Amino acid sequence: MILSLFSRKAKANEAITIALYDAIVAAARQPYFYSDLEVPDTPLGRYEMLSLHVFLFMRRIKDRGPALKPVGQEVTDEFFRDVDHSLRELGIGDSGVPKRMKKLARMFYGRIESYDRALETNDHPALVAALARNVRPDSDGWTGAPALAAYVERTVRHLDGQSDDDIVAGRVTFPDASTDDTLL
Repeated sequence: MILSLFSRKAKANEAITIALYDAIVAAARQPYFYSDLEVPDTPLGRYEMLSLHVFLFMRRIKDRGPALKPVGQEVTDEFFRDVDHSLRELGIGDSGVPKRMKKLARMFYGRIESYDRALETNDHPALVAALARNVRPDSDGWTGAPALAAYVERTVRHLDGQSDDDIVAGRVTFPDASTDDTLL
């Protein structure tokens, strides 16, 4: 009987994690990023957008209460499980996955630091530069970076407007990247 209680709670937590992660993935896969902003529609480009949205979610729940801390850890764990799975689907063997995972984890945490610093200091040019450097390192003067930075700033405000209770229940939304809701 006790084990069934733990099992139900674990399944509920897993369902919440999956619901949140699915919303993050859906936001990162918005076609606008790849068509209009010219984010590369490649595994690395998709990783950049996914890691950006995971960061935005993590930033929203950071220091917001004890109920959100385990949610954040579970979503981060799901992100890295997804990245591991994607590497394997790309044909990277068991011996190469850990090395690539370490590199991708370093990239992720480095991006978190630069994006968070720019947002904390309200430094729009630094956010534009960090996004350009990370999302399109192959392009000098990527024209999509300012629009992506504006989307990031709108998303921060959008996420801040959502209740902790909704997030703990597995409900989170992201704005439509193709609309500028500041004009509405």
